[in-house]
Amino acid sequence: MTDRALVVVRAGALTTVQDRGRPGHAHLGVPRSGALDKPTAALVNRLVGNPPEAAVLETTVNGCAVRPRSTVTVAVGGAPCPVSVDGRPVAWGAPVQVPAGALLDVGAVISGVRGYVAVSGGIAVEPVLGSRSTDLLSGLGPAPLTDGAVLPLGTPKNVHARVDVAPQPAPPAELVLRVTPGPRDDWFTAEALRTFTSRTYRVSSASNRIGLRTEGPALDRAVPGELPSEGMVLGAVQVPPDGRPVVFLADHPTTGGYPVIAVVHPGDLPAAAQAAPGTPVRFINARRH
Repeated sequence: MTDRALVVVRAGALTTVQDRGRPGHAHLGVPRSGALDKPTAALVNRLVGNPPEAAVLETTVNGCAVRPRSTVTVAVGGAPCPVSVDGRPVAWGAPVQVPAGALLDVGAVISGVRGYVAVSGGIAVEPVLGSRSTDLLSGLGPAPLTDGAVLPLGTPKNVHARVDVAPQPAPPAELVLRVTPGPRDDWFTAEALRTFTSRTYRVSSASNRIGLRTEGPALDRAVPGELPSEGMVLGAVQVPPDGRPVVFLADHPTTGGYPVIAVVHPGDLPAAAQAAPGTPVRFINARRH
């Protein structure tokens, strides 16, 4: 039994292992996956001295609790939440030492959706197609965490950062997504196109790592029927039969038959990872701004 490991005491609603993902395999039907909020995953890795490609834990809403078998340095970022070690409050957004056998508890979010937990040495589960990421759509990578699971850790290579706290963007009070129209915007009526970029939607509670679903005005089609399946990219805004836009996130399918009205600017997607249900969403035509 190795002492470089974490024992999962409380898995939380949905906690997965994530790194920078496995892009480049869409031709095999494999999504890229990876952390939804990649800047935050890179930040918490930097705080504990890991390289940016090291695997971290991505928590959802109510956090998780783990017990390291050896002394480790951890950092928690993303959605603000209380963090404690053996019941004692410790810093969020900064490196913290957790002694061997102590309980690190990452609590429920105060705002936002997803937290990121980096551990010195990184989560060292076996990579699949070059990535340690859990992919909820294809099932590749390690399964979501369960109580009692044991996660191996890598060997730390660098000293943790010397900071009191690292600034991070707050979860969005309003999610503004810049979009480039197309490739199938001609499948929608002129009124639907105006509605898409002028009305406010809200994040649906049915959202997940595959897509951010919205609630709001339906977009009417000008062309009936279905497309032959075609390639889907990260940030594609697909419109299913109910007319409500869906923004594809990291675990999105690589093909689809519903028309894509627009594609979200990649720089706006990390904020989408932290947009809680009910958050207002506006789509802005990037070509006009």
